[in-house]
Amino acid sequence: MLPLIPVTVIGSWSFPGWYAKFCADVKREPELFGGADREEAMRDAVRLAIDDQLRAGADIITDGEMQRVDFNLGFYDCLRGIQSLPPARLWGPPAHDQRSRFRCVEPLTAPAGLGLNAEYRRLRELTDAAVKVPVPGPFTLAGCLDGGDVYSDRQEVSEALLPIVNREMRDLVEAGVNFIQLDEPSFACHPEQPDRFLDLVTRTVVGVKATISLHMCFGNFRGRAVGWRSYRPLFPHLARLPVQQLALEFASREMAEIELARDIKAPMGLAVGLVDVKNTWIEPAALVAERIRQTLKYIEPERLHVTPDCGFSQTARFIACKKLAALAEGARLVRAELAGKRG
Repeated sequence: MLPLIPVTVIGSWSFPGWYAKFCADVKREPELFGGADREEAMRDAVRLAIDDQLRAGADIITDGEMQRVDFNLGFYDCLRGIQSLPPARLWGPPAHDQRSRFRCVEPLTAPAGLGLNAEYRRLRELTDAAVKVPVPGPFTLAGCLDGGDVYSDRQEVSEALLPIVNREMRDLVEAGVNFIQLDEPSFACHPEQPDRFLDLVTRTVVGVKATISLHMCFGNFRGRAVGWRSYRPLFPHLARLPVQQLALEFASREMAEIELARDIKAPMGLAVGLVDVKNTWIEPAALVAERIRQTLKYIEPERLHVTPDCGFSQTARFIACKKLAALAEGARLVRAELAGKRG
């Protein structure tokens, strides 16, 4: 049983320092580590992510994406029909042009899937807490792929990835997952064709019998946004999506556009981002509570979850723990107020 206004994360958790070094060492000198070494380290990192989230007061957790590489880069290892491209830039301030890129040389396939079932099995072996599983959407996955001579543009690449993502989501449901977060931050950064976006998401979730939350932020590569930070061009279109929840970022924008929550009609819910993962300042619980009260002017508490703006992968671990704890305490303050009014 979840409390009113559940507290959750968006997906990723901050890597412990030792695990970040381990991953770097494995990448640099893979021959030094056996399969059992890698499995043990991965499970230990997931165990810590679970413990951090529960200790901070989260009601719904993830595996922290400890089993992934930089949000979605590990998924390209599961795809066939692509080849790696040389990096455009390695030095200087971080920006999206430093991300890994690939070119399509054959039609895209994923013969063994994207590996999410294995992630979920490891998570379930370590906890019986309420969980959700983040899944990268086809448009976002297409962002690192050049169509080459196989696909004419990003839309065609997205269409090729759609059945792969849909199959992965269906397989997760079969494995027992009842809450899936579809990550499509790229659409918030490219809002020019909302109807095409709605159609793509609608077909991505066909046949997926689970609660689906659609996460859209404005990017968080190395703690930096990448797009014009406004959801307004996507409303009221988003309210027509066949998903049960929208997960949107507001803290980094000092709650700008929170009034758009009134366009999210029941039964669709909102996971509202109330702490800023790009900022090292720890929001006080009282401020979190005030932001929740502000949100409740536009949507009922029964349809509200509270989250950070985005994943914590780019946030120092001690800061992530404090921010999530403040989020949980702020939610407890508002729950107590609501219980007093109703009592």
